[in-house]
Amino acid sequence: MVIISPQPSALSPNCALNILLTSAGRRTYLVKYFQQALNGRGEVHAANSTPLSPALQAADKSIVTPLIYSDEYIPFLLNYCKANHISLIIPLFDIDIPVLADNRAKFEAIGTKLLVSDSAFVRTCNDKLAAYSFLKEHGFPVARTWLDPDAPDITCPVVIKPRWGMGSLSIYRADTPEELHVLFQKAKREISCSYLKYESASDIEHSILIQECIEGQEYGADIYHDFDGNHKGLVIRKKLAMRSGETDCAEIVDEPVIREALMKLSAITGHIGNLDVDIFLSGEDVYILEMNARFGGGYPFSHAAGVNFPLAIVKWMRGESVRDELFTAKPGVIAQKDIAITTLSVQK
Repeated sequence: MVIISPQPSALSPNCALNILLTSAGRRTYLVKYFQQALNGRGEVHAANSTPLSPALQAADKSIVTPLIYSDEYIPFLLNYCKANHISLIIPLFDIDIPVLADNRAKFEAIGTKLLVSDSAFVRTCNDKLAAYSFLKEHGFPVARTWLDPDAPDITCPVVIKPRWGMGSLSIYRADTPEELHVLFQKAKREISCSYLKYESASDIEHSILIQECIEGQEYGADIYHDFDGNHKGLVIRKKLAMRSGETDCAEIVDEPVIREALMKLSAITGHIGNLDVDIFLSGEDVYILEMNARFGGGYPFSHAAGVNFPLAIVKWMRGESVRDELFTAKPGVIAQKDIAITTLSVQK
């Protein structure tokens, strides 16, 4: 798949560059990374559909938006971008990405770029069944996958997960057929009561996946591309601990067999920006479990090891040259997320 997107019109090096992070949530670190990259020559704006978002406190300016699936969402963002001279939007939430991708032309018409791949690819990433088919079609090892809990060839243990899931919501391991049927129905009920119901509504009867358990070491990775979909670098992280569906502790490593698989994936997708990838290494087989077409929760580990993708993005927007060092992480660096308390300034 080759994705063609025009490079952003270069700004003057001294021109203010305003960046909007949508669905910013708790990504306070990304707000700070972009503020450091701008170095006073522009503003970082943060948006979220609820004021209960720590990232809004760290941004230079912030705004509470309508819900993503509201008819008011895109007109609201367009007006905000025009009023605040936003040059670039970077979405940080899976549900946000296809909605923005579908409206790319409207934003480009007012001079606002999107760090988003095309609609077809981001929907492939969001739909785990489509991602499974995509990876299988291109020759990657894949976990056997079922939609029917009564399929005769299912062998437990298996993992039950929402087809359009994120944040490890409603993911269960079933060790027996009895557990499989109970947890399958439980996951389906939970989807109807969460934000996963929006994308799942397109095929609610097939909104739960059953996948074989892959035994092995879990890794995460970032694949960095520019606005034209050109490969710029990749980083591999060995996951040492998880919390709430995100990497909590990781070590930067260089696994040649994983690097080879990711280079192949990079050439196939031609995505724009950062592709966050979840991987299991079982023997010599590299299983790509998920693709997220955005900054993922594992990016801070790459940043701590020397990568500076926000600075590369800022430089591309300004038409400046970008050194390879900005995409290179130092192997052996181990980092862990900390817990901090942010006081929220919220108008009731």
